[in-house]
Amino acid sequence: MSSKNLAKEIFSRLKNAYPAAKCSLQFRSPHELFVSTILSAQCTDKRVNQVTSALFRKYPTVKAFAESDIEELKEVIRSTGFYNHKARAIQVSMKTIMEKYNGEVPESLEELVKLDGVGRKTANVVLGDAFGIPGIVVDTHVKRLSNRMGLIKNTDPLKIEQDLMKLFPPDQWTLLGHLMIDHGRSICIARKPKCPDCSLNDICPSAEITAR
Repeated sequence: MSSKNLAKEIFSRLKNAYPAAKCSLQFRSPHELFVSTILSAQCTDKRVNQVTSALFRKYPTVKAFAESDIEELKEVIRSTGFYNHKARAIQVSMKTIMEKYNGEVPESLEELVKLDGVGRKTANVVLGDAFGIPGIVVDTHVKRLSNRMGLIKNTDPLKIEQDLMKLFPPDQWTLLGHLMIDHGRSICIARKPKCPDCSLNDICPSAEITAR
């Protein structure tokens, strides 16, 4: 099976297996998703959602985050880990958004990655789920699964993103990330994947190896 056909079959099967796949971070606006994505680094989405429930009430706007007391902000997000770095990244980015983008989160990858604490992963999450602009998010699940499934042979996030973009059409990029994340959390887990329960076990080149 060619790489293109393999990609097509994988997407079809995963979409059937996870029909409700979507971003698990809870948000109502682009800036809320922006903040949530920064908080999600080295933290579960479940914990982030618990924190942002109170966080977004305390700081409901970009302006509120930009003008926040940094120590108070740290305390609210403390349980997400790395709160010193995250608080600074959020506050500095929100100040930049206020000053440079009139309080509106920019809608291009080039502008997003200029913001403090924002890499391609965060930028693509915001673009895909807040603005509907196609992007491939390469997190630990996407990195692991795309290699196990034989779609790519790479460990560099940027190269993985570029390789996957060649295999899947743009209208599948955002959903692809959600599908792989769901599959990585439930079946294709890191240490001992549940290959016998996997809908891809007859086409995945790692099925027999990783199931041992």
